[in-house]
Amino acid sequence: MTTLRIGTRGSALALTQTGMVADDLSDATGVKTELVTITTDGDRSNEPLSRAGGGGLFTGALRDALVEGRCDVIVHSLKDLPTAPHEQLVVAAIPAREDPRDALCARDDLTLETLPEGARVGTGSPRRMAQLRAKRPDLVVVDIRGNVDTRLGRVAPGDLDAVVLAAAGLRRLGRTDVVTEYLDADRWPTAPGQGALAIEVRRGDEDLVSRLDHAETRAAVEAEREVLAILEAGCSAPLGARAVVDAGLLLLSASVYSLDGTTVLTSSHATTWPDADASSDVAAAVARELLDAGAAGLTGARP
Repeated sequence: MTTLRIGTRGSALALTQTGMVADDLSDATGVKTELVTITTDGDRSNEPLSRAGGGGLFTGALRDALVEGRCDVIVHSLKDLPTAPHEQLVVAAIPAREDPRDALCARDDLTLETLPEGARVGTGSPRRMAQLRAKRPDLVVVDIRGNVDTRLGRVAPGDLDAVVLAAAGLRRLGRTDVVTEYLDADRWPTAPGQGALAIEVRRGDEDLVSRLDHAETRAAVEAEREVLAILEAGCSAPLGARAVVDAGLLLLSASVYSLDGTTVLTSSHATTWPDADASSDVAAAVARELLDAGAAGLTGARP
């Protein structure tokens, strides 16, 4: 293979992320790379994700291109990737995770605490909506779509006082200057896999990218995503998760919210790491406790 064709969405963030992966692959293997831009259903739609089909909107066309041989590798934001395995494809590498936190980008350097009553805060995530309502029920939460620049452009002098975005995307785009507050990941858990990238290939082609896999990141995000899978909640569910590898332990905490923010269920467990079953074991313990507490009624999952 003289040139590795890497499929990507065409947004500024996707192109930046995929370009980083391409550079890392070239450095690690010496292979030449070429980006192949693919338009997804999510790029064509302006509907809220919760109604339009969730994060899978951003992955289907990329996966089709890979299966059909129009590219050799595809790069996803891991939080957009459905948890169900694909018959023909495999996530062969998950590079070291970027900052997993959410970031508030507000007018006049305001924070979540100092936003005035009735302030309008935009997000397209049901999980973030629920967290905002739980923390500040006096705010007006506005459902928005669009790329990073579009969302930031709606903050004053636009029609919003603030937006909540992923810190990882802002860091990769060099836009951390717009952040007025980073929301603590332990008290404000984010989407399973947030901040991580998934590099997917056809089964049998794992060696193309395996050098970029980061074991600690993989263990953490697989635990977070396994909770999502067990709860059958989907990428756009009001669920936040936070897993870290520390001192020989894999620690996982997950929270499920009612959409109005009035109910929050949380579970935390830890297990030894490295261990082949660590991610699945700790996720099963957390999910079981959440289901016993009534999480199925909040996510629509079946116990």
